Amino acid sequence: MSSPQAAPRTGAPSGRRPVPPGLLFALPFLVLFAVFLLWPLGQGLWMSLTDTSLSAHSPGFVGVDNFTEALGDAAMWSSLGHTVWFTLISTVPLVLVALVLALLVHTGLPGQWVWRLAFFAPYLLPVGVVSLLWIWLYQPDLGLYNHLLHILGLEQVAWLSDESVAMWAITLTTLWWTVGFNFLLLLAALQSIPDHLYEAAAIDGAGAWRRLWSITLPQLARISAVITVLQILASLKVFDQVYLMTKGGPNGSTRPVVEYIYDVGFTGYRLGYASAISYIFFALVLIASAVQYAALRRREK
Repeated sequence: MSSPQAAPRTGAPSGRRPVPPGLLFALPFLVLFAVFLLWPLGQGLWMSLTDTSLSAHSPGFVGVDNFTEALGDAAMWSSLGHTVWFTLISTVPLVLVALVLALLVHTGLPGQWVWRLAFFAPYLLPVGVVSLLWIWLYQPDLGLYNHLLHILGLEQVAWLSDESVAMWAITLTTLWWTVGFNFLLLLAALQSIPDHLYEAAAIDGAGAWRRLWSITLPQLARISAVITVLQILASLKVFDQVYLMTKGGPNGSTRPVVEYIYDVGFTGYRLGYASAISYIFFALVLIASAVQYAALRRREK
């Protein structure tokens, strides 16, 4: 009696598990993620525990001394207050103005492509161009805004050199520059609202305002919450336009915490101390993000 022929072996050898195909596809991203995010985070954390500087001496381990000094640094808390204030006064108009612009375009204004281009185009400009343009607009003697105030018989304003006005001027610049992104998201959300909701409301006799309050705004609640969270995080990281337009002045009245970190690290040469401030700011942003996420989850439930 002939022995049965052995079946061919397939699959991975015994004792070895095959590598999941998904891991192979994700491996390039994981490598880049580790090299460009995890490693810098770990290196920065270690640097915050040392007295690393741009001078020639080798850094020494100082433990939490940098963090203790930062928590008692009045300049850091002042710059953090400026950051929070900018976030408060910029987030609300950046969401509300974007909503108004999206509603105007969605209602069917003539030449919609022109309006869409006009509202979104500033977002494509680099920060250097935007800052230079608005510095000229804010010029005390030759600027457009003071010229308009002069025509109206009003007193001219020192837009970027008055402590009580400078932060508002930067906020206006930021609004003009970045509102187009939020506008685009809200416009896409408006276009995804089913038409039959409006048709049913019209049959029931609901007017335009009733449809806005009862259909449009509730349908936009979720995307509006997401945009608000993203805008808060973006405003907390403000640096470029402030540095280019006022360099944190006048008298430090517009200096955000990111610029203070830059000044401490690359002007004061204290990289270890700057790293400690960065991680304190990172922890505060992380807490704010967690609170916002919890609030969104509670609202959804």
